[in-house]
Amino acid sequence: MAETNFHLEIESDPNNLITVEEFVNYFAIELGIKPEKIPGLLLSVTEATTNAIIHANKKIKDKMVKINVHVENKKLLICIKDEGAGFDPQNIPDPTEPENLLKDSGRGLYLMKIYMDEVKFNVTPEGMETILVLNLS
Repeated sequence: MAETNFHLEIESDPNNLITVEEFVNYFAIELGIKPEKIPGLLLSVTEATTNAIIHANKKIKDKMVKINVHVENKKLLICIKDEGAGFDPQNIPDPTEPENLLKDSGRGLYLMKIYMDEVKFNVTPEGMETILVLNLS
């Protein structure tokens, strides 16, 4: 059986997003994710990581973003954890509303919800966790 747990830890620098993309491509291939699912997976993980770096950790390089990946019950679970204060997902404006269409941010959560089967958030004492779930069956 192939490895089913993967871990990446990066400093809160947007330049590290290329490392995240390589990491996603690596574990997606290792786990045999269907090729048509990889672009949405890549987009979702990089959006969640971008949010962690920019909004949560405020690009403070001493603050880390941890990405843990594992497979459980035919589900791919990806946890992106930051060291920020957290936020209320209910307070994020809907990017499909006319007044938000031209804004250059605010689409990340929306896209994650399109491509993933589930998107969950946990506020922990150390920071916020964004949990992306993709059904593998």
